[in-house]
Amino acid sequence: MPTSKPKKPGRPRLPKGNAKAVMLRVRVTPDERLAIEKAAKSSNQTASEWIRSLLRTAIGK
Repeated sequence: MPTSKPKKPGRPRLPKGNAKAVMLRVRVTPDERLAIEKAAKSSNQTASEWIRSLLRTAIGK
């Protein structure tokens, strides 16, 4: 009688090309973090989305 493997916990993998490939870690002060989160929330974005949009603008993409 064949046994099947149990499903792994967590979300399924994203289709190829849809996942972000690199993580960039940056240290900020607690006050900077609060300011970033407040600005992101006022733009209806996550902090990551907000930061990426600023970086794309700064590098001209």
